[in-house]
Amino acid sequence: MNFWSMNTLDTILNFLANGLTGASGWEILVYTLIVTHITIAGVTLYLHRCQAHRGLELHAIPSHFFRFWLWLTTGMMTKQWAAIHRKHHAKCETEEDPHSPVTRGIKKVFLEGAELYRAEAKNAETMEKYGHGTPDDWIEHNLYSKHSGKGIVLMLIINVLLFGVIGLSVWAVQMFWIPFWAAGVVNGIGHFWGYRNYDCTDASTNVFPWGIIIGGEELHNNHHTFGTSAKFSSKWYEFDIGWMYICILKSVGLAKVKKVAPVPKFDREKLVADFATLQAVIANRYDVMAKYAKSLKQAWHEELEHLKSKSQLESGVLKSSRKLLESEPAKLAEPQKLQLSAVLAHSKPLKTMHDMRVELAGIWDRSHASREQLLQQLQDWCARAESSGIKALQEFSMRLRSYA
Repeated sequence: MNFWSMNTLDTILNFLANGLTGASGWEILVYTLIVTHITIAGVTLYLHRCQAHRGLELHAIPSHFFRFWLWLTTGMMTKQWAAIHRKHHAKCETEEDPHSPVTRGIKKVFLEGAELYRAEAKNAETMEKYGHGTPDDWIEHNLYSKHSGKGIVLMLIINVLLFGVIGLSVWAVQMFWIPFWAAGVVNGIGHFWGYRNYDCTDASTNVFPWGIIIGGEELHNNHHTFGTSAKFSSKWYEFDIGWMYICILKSVGLAKVKKVAPVPKFDREKLVADFATLQAVIANRYDVMAKYAKSLKQAWHEELEHLKSKSQLESGVLKSSRKLLESEPAKLAEPQKLQLSAVLAHSKPLKTMHDMRVELAGIWDRSHASREQLLQQLQDWCARAESSGIKALQEFSMRLRSYA
């Protein structure tokens, strides 16, 4: 083998080992974390908050950047993603939900979330019914949709050129990132395990209070409660990194927030509920019921010793009854309703609070009633609550009529 052949072989081997950059292991790791996080940002800001729910309007610069980046790193099409996600909200936890662990099982959604997505993407009826309003321009038809698989091939080539053979591993991580975190964790774990700020109609949970790794999507219960809100964090201790990015883009004129969840306001000097109170209570009904659940928890603790001394119920039954009290009554299974009834039979205060919770929820469910009738019902409810002699109920009522 002559000198030139040896030199060429060394060059090829060096390229395969180091790529064009010659980056160290730590530099490759940082690059991988950055590019996967940009992909997450593209999904949560562009696909989710902007396209699927219209809670956010992005300028053409970030919109086109994210479309191109997602084509490179995921091969996903905007219309497909938005349509499947909208259907998930419309049919949540039913047999028609494309990826509900309630109906399909957590193992299926967590491990095969990407397969469920691809299967639903082939459903023409879903695309037609839920895919409206997504990009329908020349580049969508002639590049992103027509050649959806070529972007990820281009990404593979780029990674190999940059880092050599190890670029294959970087690419594999990129291809695995969204199927695992979005399809598996958010769609699976986010309807199976975690905490709930709001007792909305589905099984959604907040996986973690600090939404950083998945761009704020960890706050899934907050999102399902206020589906069109561009901001996912709700409590003071929660952090939504996606919202931070939105604020940055907004400050430089590249984003416009269209909708956020209502923030309760109060007039502590208000003595009587009026039409403004009624409107505020209905608008903030999820906050109202979350606070009522806390009042029930307070009342349960105050009644616990009484229940222990006056009833023959086992301690395990008494302990679990607190969670049942805090849960939406309509969601309880028949055995749970029977268990709760057995506890309520031994406590008039808890029975009163449980019944009045159902009454309160009925105020915003009565679409046939006039504003005057609804206001009268709210005022009557507050009067009975404040004359009940139950401390937790009285304190809640005073807070309720101060909504402004």
